[in-house]
Amino acid sequence: MKRKHNKNQKQTQKQAQKRKDENVQNDIEMQEEKQEEKLSEVEKLQEELKNEKDKYLRLYAEFENFRKRTAKERLELFETAGENLVKELLPVLDDFERALTEIKREGDDNLFKGVVLIYDKFKNTLKKAGLKDVEVEKGDEFNPEIHEAIAQIPGDKKMIGKIVDVVEKGYAMGNKTIRFPKVVTGK
Repeated sequence: MKRKHNKNQKQTQKQAQKRKDENVQNDIEMQEEKQEEKLSEVEKLQEELKNEKDKYLRLYAEFENFRKRTAKERLELFETAGENLVKELLPVLDDFERALTEIKREGDDNLFKGVVLIYDKFKNTLKKAGLKDVEVEKGDEFNPEIHEAIAQIPGDKKMIGKIVDVVEKGYAMGNKTIRFPKVVTGK
C-alpha cells in the first residue's frame, strides 16, 4: 500500500508538474501573443504615421501649387486689367492712323503736326496701360497661330505663303494677343 500510495503521490506530482508546465507554457504563449500584439500595434501605428506624412506632403504640395497658380493669375490680371477698355479704344487708334495718312496726303503740315501730337499722346497712354504692337512686316512667313488671313492674292512665286500686305495691326497686352494682325497672303 505504501507503494501504491507513493506511486499515486508520484503520479499526482507528475500531473501537478505537467499542469505547472502547461501553465508556464500558456503564460509564455500569452506573453508572446501580447508582444506580437504590441508589435502589430507599433507596426500599425508606424503605417498610420507613414500614411499621415504622405497625406501631409501631398496637401502641402497642392497648397504650394495653388499658391503659385493664384499668384500667377493675379499677376496676369494686373497685366491685362484694362484689356476690355483697350480693346474698345483700338478702333479709335486705327482711325487716328487713317486720318494721319489722309492729312499727310493732302499736304497740310500744321494740321498733320497737331494730329500727330494727339496721336502720340494717345498711343503713349495705351502703352502705359500695357499695349504693345505685334510686329508684322511684308514678306514675313504667314503663321496662322499669330496672323489672321483675310485674303489671298496671286503673286510671285517668292510670295507664296508669305504676307503681301498688312491690313490691320495686331496688338498684345502682356503675353496675350488681344487682336491678331489681319494680313493678305500670296498664293
